[in-house]
Amino acid sequence: MFARKVSMHLKGSVPEFTQALEREVIPLLRKQKGFRDEITFVVPGGKEAFGISLWDQAENAESYNRGAYADVAKSLAKVTYEVANSTFHKIAAAIAA
Repeated sequence: MFARKVSMHLKGSVPEFTQALEREVIPLLRKQKGFRDEITFVVPGGKEAFGISLWDQAENAESYNRGAYADVAKSLAKVTYEVANSTFHKIAAAIAA
């Protein structure tokens, strides 16, 4: 089993975020090879959230990251802010590539 963590800063309400997850993100995740579960947490006060997705193998999560994750990011754009830089996730390097 492999876990993938994503952090998000919410700009909408928690219910809007939850509805977007249930309507758009979870159905897309269920179609991905090796996907097992999605666990999402919202920090008290509702301004930050993080999700942990569970996968059969690291290769399954990496394949999702290279492909369908872009669609998930677009789906959540209306309720989350885009992270421009993170030393943990090395996002700036990925954007520049």
